[in-house]
Amino acid sequence: MKLLLIEDDPQLAHWLASLLREQGFVVDHMQDGDAADRQLQQARYDVVLLDLNIPRLSGKGVLRRLRERRDEVPVLILTAAASLDQKVLCLEIGADDYMVKPIESRELVARIKALVRRQVPGKANEMTCGDLHYDLRTRAFALDGRELALPPRERTLLEALMLKAGSTVPKQTLIDGLFDLDDEPSADAVELYVHRLRKKLEASQATIITLRGVGYLLRTRDDG
Repeated sequence: MKLLLIEDDPQLAHWLASLLREQGFVVDHMQDGDAADRQLQQARYDVVLLDLNIPRLSGKGVLRRLRERRDEVPVLILTAAASLDQKVLCLEIGADDYMVKPIESRELVARIKALVRRQVPGKANEMTCGDLHYDLRTRAFALDGRELALPPRERTLLEALMLKAGSTVPKQTLIDGLFDLDDEPSADAVELYVHRLRKKLEASQATIITLRGVGYLLRTRDDG
């Protein structure tokens, strides 16, 4: 899962980004609203973590522009402002959740996962594709009841396919989801990770299909 953290406090941003990366999230960080707004027009994220008091364009301004573009990415407000009127206003203009600083790490991770779950059909914590199982709470995969241990980027890629199981995921979407702004995006790396995942799924009912020029599709082997 890929997150955009919009926070102008360097110390807090470093702590949050480190915490989330330790949890296996890919994190991009922006310090001001204008830069964040431009980035949101160029890239796709699973969740946006948005401080309200940021320079150039306020957090509410970023949120308003997002919703005016009909971008439905989940937005979690992170702010020191505990005002009920402020919270109500943010929810009315399109925020999905609201947390008051100081942030408790376990609650933050739980709320991020809850926002992702809302985008999943049926809003279930557990998803399956044949004998391949995925638990959104732990972000763990199991194959025929046994844990499927995966390196971080292979897990992130399989996660993206599982969350869209039965639908084609464009290669560029996978590239964007695997690499943060400090990495060098690589289509070859995506192909390598897909190859490794196919090897690990050889005995599985689930398989990854390549649709040339379109993307990748996770489905069961007996699907037409």
